[in-house]
Amino acid sequence: LGVFLSLVAAANLVLHQTVERIHVGKKYGDIPRGIFVVRGENVVLLGEIDLEKESDTPLQQVSIEEILEEQRVEQQAKQESEKLKVQALKERGLSVPRADTLDEY
Repeated sequence: LGVFLSLVAAANLVLHQTVERIHVGKKYGDIPRGIFVVRGENVVLLGEIDLEKESDTPLQQVSIEEILEEQRVEQQAKQESEKLKVQALKERGLSVPRADTLDEY
């Protein structure tokens, strides 16, 4: 069993009819992506969606265009909030390093 698990962790996955689901608040949109290849070392968890339970969800499905616009607005609001936070810290003599300048190690 241990050998089987280690082999599965190193195996690549080829998925077909894939869908990217974007959630914003209580809304979601599905974007068809087609064939998707995932390298084995990037696989953490793989599962199957229970279609019966999915129909009981309180989420509202919207068009791709609508969910992408809602996602853009949400990301813009987060960026504005982060700018205000950084500005407030700067006014108090504190600084927050930018994420793109942090050392990965």
